[in-house]
Amino acid sequence: MALFDPSQVASLLARCPRHQVTPLLDLVISKRGVRVKDESARMGLGSFKALGGAYAALRLIERAGTADLTFVTASAGNHGLSVAAGAQAFGARARIYLSATVPEPFAARLRALGAEVVRSGADYEASVRAAIKDARETGACHLADGSWPGYTEPPRLVMEGYTVIAEELASQLRAVGTWPDAVYLHAGVGGMAAAVTERIRAGWDVQPRIAIVEPEAAPCLKASVAAGQLVTVEGPVSALGRLDCKQASMLAYEILRDQADSFVTVSEAEAEHAACILTGAGHATTPSGAAGLAACLREDAAHPLIILSEGAE
Repeated sequence: MALFDPSQVASLLARCPRHQVTPLLDLVISKRGVRVKDESARMGLGSFKALGGAYAALRLIERAGTADLTFVTASAGNHGLSVAAGAQAFGARARIYLSATVPEPFAARLRALGAEVVRSGADYEASVRAAIKDARETGACHLADGSWPGYTEPPRLVMEGYTVIAEELASQLRAVGTWPDAVYLHAGVGGMAAAVTERIRAGWDVQPRIAIVEPEAAPCLKASVAAGQLVTVEGPVSALGRLDCKQASMLAYEILRDQADSFVTVSEAEAEHAACILTGAGHATTPSGAAGLAACLREDAAHPLIILSEGAE
């Protein structure tokens, strides 16, 4: 049985009034053609994360048979926006835990979507623990984008929402008639990277090399694959804030361990340089959003593809 069923994702997300296919761009960067899947305007929320939380919220509301639910989750920013938007669109409530490292503008955007915001802990992992405690004590529905033993179904639904990216890409690439030889997918806990990788392996006409890209300060997937098991890494706070996760999702690790070709890290300076290149080309983004390009610039793939995962803050 397949882990994801992408057949219904797009039709369900179409219930969100701002859902539409995002563009595939052809840019020339360092004298080389680079295909860029631009997620910076996805559903008006500014990142690919808009797909996962909203889709999972709708599926969980359908299963419960009522919108009288409170979703609780931790977020480094964008996942919380998607959960909040999904809850608001479908008549539920959201309570989002943010660590001290998440910028206040994200908190303000969450409140504007009707979410309750709770600051908890010095880092993302601490806010995850706080959200778990909240759900256990209040009965709220915990809707995380990371998974661990005994907790897999809500994050599986979040990842299923992300499969839209790979399905759209397959259609767009068939339309232009050429396929990438390398795809660079950056990862925090790894949900998007794993969902896209799984769908590439399951359905693309031409199979590329897939590189998973992480910050030097948070290489949780690379370290876990090297160790042969999930491990927690230590490191400083990264400027690649949405990717600064010290422990990977179990589901993402299991997929990427078996299906990705390589795991690479990028420095803060490399990611900032890549963000400047994309912004200068008229596609404003952050170091997090440009991490795939940072890795791509080091290599010599003839037909690379990256995900521009979020717009500028």
